[in-house]
Amino acid sequence: MAKMVSRTVDLRSDTVTKPTESMRAAMAAADVDDDVLGYDPTALRLETEMARITGKEAALFVPSGTMGNLISVLVHCDIRGSEVILGDNAHIHIYENGGISTIGGVHPRPVKNNQDGTMDIDLIEAAIRDPRGVLVYPTTRLICLENTHANTGGKCLSVEYTDKVGELAKKHGLKLHIDGARIFNASVALGIPVHRLVQAADSVSVCLSKGLGAPVGSVIVGSKSFIAKAKILRKTLGGGMRQVGILCAAALVAVQENVEKLEGDHKNAKILAEGLNQMKGIRIDVASVETNIIFFEVEESSKITAEKLCKYLEEHGILVLQESSSIVRIVVHHQISESDVQYTLSCFQQALTGVQDQNGI
Repeated sequence: MAKMVSRTVDLRSDTVTKPTESMRAAMAAADVDDDVLGYDPTALRLETEMARITGKEAALFVPSGTMGNLISVLVHCDIRGSEVILGDNAHIHIYENGGISTIGGVHPRPVKNNQDGTMDIDLIEAAIRDPRGVLVYPTTRLICLENTHANTGGKCLSVEYTDKVGELAKKHGLKLHIDGARIFNASVALGIPVHRLVQAADSVSVCLSKGLGAPVGSVIVGSKSFIAKAKILRKTLGGGMRQVGILCAAALVAVQENVEKLEGDHKNAKILAEGLNQMKGIRIDVASVETNIIFFEVEESSKITAEKLCKYLEEHGILVLQESSSIVRIVVHHQISESDVQYTLSCFQQALTGVQDQNGI
């Protein structure tokens, strides 16, 4: 039988945070109304604030990032036979059920993601269908970027890069959507305001329930006409919610109080990465840890497999995500303390060597 664990350090994702006391208080006191028949005042406050932060005309609260991305792609690709260019390692392409195809009839055109989360500009341009081949090709209508890029380890896309992709889109009459699930992480890490990072984008989805710690929800932003169309699609997809201010109240607190905590998350991720880098049997590129996501490899020469390592950690209350037979993912969030980081490193040390660290457990 597993022994009782007194402590839990949940590093599976930044989606695992529990609502803070101030969020629960805001939810309890939220001013609400029917957001389908009219509008909910708290939802409107959140949407207005998110439009301001991102420098766009309008915003719409949606239940999830997946729905936000799906709606955005479908608004831009509203004609059958549309194609979207996106990274082969993009969240939209891998982790969203293929919804753009199964629900939207949109054809994905994947382009190789580099280790820094970008796609080469010339490869993007080469992937754009020649309009003269319309008889046989789908029609390219949209390019999607992801910032930060989760699957390459939470990498930040620079303003310069994003602007270049925006210029390319304009040159070819295409739209640009940014999956900004962790755009605030990018903003904090790069020291550049969110509105500047997404200036070139026609639409952006921003998750509020990851690093910012809201219990539920994402917001999509864009022009007024984009959001008007998005609102109809949200209803179609089952995302029209009534007294939704209950959720938006927590999200508003998240935006107001938790952006400043992201820097601490990045610092803790760096400390974790540096600590793991000292350990025999683990391969990690410390320089590649730019925000709050860490990927590391358990080497074949290690005394322990990735699976056994994850099990050992779980027995000590530490939850991580095994990505493959040798790759493990760790994600830091605002409910991970410095002492959690030290405890985690000492458990790793013990798992890998069988020797207790002086930090003690």
